[in-house]
Amino acid sequence: MSKQIIEEESRADGKGFLPGLAIDCVIFGFHANQLKILLLEYRNTQLFALPGGFIQERENLNDAAKRVLAERTSLHNIYLEQFYTFGDMARHDPAPLQAIMNGKGFAPERNHWLLGRFVTVGYYALVDFTKAIPIPDPLSDSCAWYDLNNLPPLMLDHSSIVQKALETLRVDLDRKLIGFNLLSETFTMNDLQTLHETILGQALHRSSFQRKMLGLGILERLEKQYSGGAHKAPYLYRFVIDKAV
Repeated sequence: MSKQIIEEESRADGKGFLPGLAIDCVIFGFHANQLKILLLEYRNTQLFALPGGFIQERENLNDAAKRVLAERTSLHNIYLEQFYTFGDMARHDPAPLQAIMNGKGFAPERNHWLLGRFVTVGYYALVDFTKAIPIPDPLSDSCAWYDLNNLPPLMLDHSSIVQKALETLRVDLDRKLIGFNLLSETFTMNDLQTLHETILGQALHRSSFQRKMLGLGILERLEKQYSGGAHKAPYLYRFVIDKAV
């Protein structure tokens, strides 16, 4: 995050940013057969939160989301999907952010713009776990991957945001070819099935899954992956680019 943006956010009046509107990102990665998301930790308050940010007055909404993602992951041109807007009055609670700011040496005024009510636009992003470099924001102490099935308690309504993102991811799984963004360039059919099973949270019939994926016409079969007996070597696949994007 640039020094200018940090200084603007710290202004009590929030000049330079759209008031009352924020972005929260559920950043998914897949590693060791586990679906993971990035979380920020505020150690002096024992609070955890999704990476997020604010929209500058002269900035497009999607551009702001891309900026936030780049700042937290060091990645550009990654898959990004706007999935829901969270605006219930019950989500407003200034206490957590006030505690975070106090813990970082700020003493926000009671009418500081960051302590007001915010409607947040939810985005989910799919990133290559091996290429992402998690970077904390100016108010957090760390930014790290957490297993989706073993998350710490999250501040405000961030747990609900994660759940809504996961529900959307499951709906989008085939229609938007999620595996194209979470797997390596080449993979086995077992890798692809494991990813689907992890996201869906249920086992899939091997033969039926293989027929379904091959029937979509989105996979190109490559040479076998030799690791011992040739007769047991699985084929490698990759997505057909013009059909997978």
